[in-house]
Amino acid sequence: MSTVPFKSAQGRSRDVVTTAAVVVTVLAWASAFPAIRAGLAAFGPMELAALRFTIAAIPAALFLIVVRPGWPALTDIWRLAVGGTVFVALYAGLLNMGEKTVSAGAASFIINVNPIITAGLAMVVLGERFSARAWAGTALSFLGIGLIALGEGGGLRLDTGALLILGSAFCASISTVVQKSLFSRHKPLTVSAWNMVVGAVALGPWLPNGMNEFSAASTEAIVAVVYLGIVPSLIAYGTWAIALSRLPASRASNFMYCVPPVATLLGFLWLGEVPTPLGAIGGAMALAGVAIVNLRQKRA
Repeated sequence: MSTVPFKSAQGRSRDVVTTAAVVVTVLAWASAFPAIRAGLAAFGPMELAALRFTIAAIPAALFLIVVRPGWPALTDIWRLAVGGTVFVALYAGLLNMGEKTVSAGAASFIINVNPIITAGLAMVVLGERFSARAWAGTALSFLGIGLIALGEGGGLRLDTGALLILGSAFCASISTVVQKSLFSRHKPLTVSAWNMVVGAVALGPWLPNGMNEFSAASTEAIVAVVYLGIVPSLIAYGTWAIALSRLPASRASNFMYCVPPVATLLGFLWLGEVPTPLGAIGGAMALAGVAIVNLRQKRA
């Protein structure tokens, strides 16, 4: 008789943790766009990535030493290697190089093909289902992100920078699907910590030059790289792992459509950048699309 209330409370607690993980991830990754722009003023793209994830890897390595989760099985090592090399090193490097020439709004549009790619891969590889209503919500969000990009006035250009950012979107999607099964055997923070450590090692060749640039960098650029290492990397990769462990890969990735509208809001609050009418409409569409997908999930 007492198990029903217990399960209900347990379910509510799980929902709170999942919601908190999603909110922190969206806020942190949205704030990364201005931080990356500030960092690129003093650091090369790969050097910025190397410094960012070295800062994140130090506490991540200490976490693994203290918690001592044990070595992953041979069948899991390649999945962790994909997370570190593809989701951390390659993703960050391509995104940083792309943002050298692509505006923030256009970059947000390009990177947000990620949920569509992830949904398709999850259906094929993981057997997840994505209903017509969910696809409609995804399409609405995608169109909304397009309005945000067009609202910046520069439109979209398929140049080298755009292709690099598209490559980073593929990195995120592939890693999400590859690592999804890890969460049935490992705790989310353990997976995230391994990603940080492996990613920092992969970016190691660019670290010495990054340290040289660090010694000559402005205070603003140093604050940016430290912030990137702690908040959008160490913290947000951890909360993303928690969200991915509790949600289907396609649904978790759909929340990333919230990043550009939140980034626009943060730009207004921090930098006084007023969004255009198209940008405001696009942000509302993106958020509405995410709501449509998740209202369907709650009814299921």
